Amino acid sequence: MKLPKVSAVVAAAVLAPAVLFPSSASAADAPRPTGASGPDTGSAGTPDAAPDGASQEAADRAEVERILADSATGRAVREGAQKALADGTPTALRHFLAVDLKGFRHSDYRVRTAQIFGAGGPAVKEAALRALDGSYEEIAAFVEKGQYTARAEDDRAEIERLLADPATGPDTREAAQKALDTGTPAALRHFLEVELPNRREGDARLKLTQIMYQGGPAVKDAANAAMMGSYADVVKFLEEGQYTARAKDDRAEIERLLADPATGRGVREAGQKALDTGTPVALRHFFEAELPVQREHDARVALSQIMAKGGPAVRAAANAAMNGSYADVVKFLQETQYTARAQDNRAQVSEIAETGGPAVKKAALAALDGNDQAVATFLIEGWAKAQAEDDAAAKPGTEPTARPTEQPTTAPAAQTSATGGQVVQAAARTTSGTGTAGTGTAAVTRTTTGTTGTTGSGQLAATGTEGLGLEAGGAAAAVAAGAALVVVSRRRRSAEG
Repeated sequence: MKLPKVSAVVAAAVLAPAVLFPSSASAADAPRPTGASGPDTGSAGTPDAAPDGASQEAADRAEVERILADSATGRAVREGAQKALADGTPTALRHFLAVDLKGFRHSDYRVRTAQIFGAGGPAVKEAALRALDGSYEEIAAFVEKGQYTARAEDDRAEIERLLADPATGPDTREAAQKALDTGTPAALRHFLEVELPNRREGDARLKLTQIMYQGGPAVKDAANAAMMGSYADVVKFLEEGQYTARAKDDRAEIERLLADPATGRGVREAGQKALDTGTPVALRHFFEAELPVQREHDARVALSQIMAKGGPAVRAAANAAMNGSYADVVKFLQETQYTARAQDNRAQVSEIAETGGPAVKKAALAALDGNDQAVATFLIEGWAKAQAEDDAAAKPGTEPTARPTEQPTTAPAAQTSATGGQVVQAAARTTSGTGTAGTGTAAVTRTTTGTTGTTGSGQLAATGTEGLGLEAGGAAAAVAAGAALVVVSRRRRSAEG
């Protein structure tokens, strides 16, 4: 390759003003019609000789004027033609057409090839360099035909790149595939010059709609404003605006989590740290990276507390969930713990029925014949009431002294767990249509029969979790159990006193 020669031409093309070829790049690059008359449309021919004298001069002058009127005429050819016309002699006109035109056209072809090289893709650049190193005929062939063949290769490669890009939208992808399937240079060029801009805007507006649907209040407002604007507004939202708006939403959501008493300690600490940092990156990192990890950690802490305070069935179910996935832990906290606690409650009431006095046994058996809510009610209040009756019957003439206000009709309304701010309630969960319910209890055994004190099988439901920051207060179960035990003790002392 003759590199000095090529470099000089390329440099000349860069420095040359745009008036070399006043028509647009697409118009200038359009294939020129074959069979056009005149020496400026051929690749290397010369004009036909006129018969003689005045007719020859008239024909030469008309041809030079036609060349000047052609918008595709290059600068060198144009300057030579103007000079020939300015001279005005038949000899000057004939010499321009017969001798100078080819050289001027060769110079213009080389400049045009350099310009095509600068704007072209890999295939066009390679073909242009070969033409610049070749003859006049080779460089003319490139300008008039070869550049289009090479550009079709580049167009195909560009379209294949769009299809390989996962960010390419469905509308653009469909049109690109259709152009490839058609396969002609015209179809490829039409897609890139005409369809691609429209398809890209359609995909951009579709993406904006998806972001608006999934976003928070600030994102929705910004997306709606962009949708009502121009394509440039849509692009600006996708490239910048959505992130600014999302940062506002992220901050608001973290503040909501921190205000929720159900949020666990791990989530709370990570959320506060993100707020303190304050950057959009830190806020987004909290949601995408830290929040899932901290939620699982808090959920497993809550499970451990329930397992430590639960009865046999609760402990077994909790242990199985702890050895499983995060989904297993969530299912235990939201569902399984209540079923297991109901089993523990029934087991305890069965034990009470076997060891209790007549009134206790009667009330316990009646509860066992009912649903889970009946069992829970017995443990919360029925057991203490029946025990008071048995104690009174043991001393003839003594009435039960338990007052209705002393009966723990409900567990303590709310307790703060040791997990860092989780508020929990004793709550009975009723399953509609099945006739069963979970228990909102803390089971208490009779210490007078030699059995243990509290079993801690009271059902506690985390509030405000929304399936996210799950925690349960094992401490609340112990408090509920202790409350029931105190009531029984008071009634026993009153009956004995």
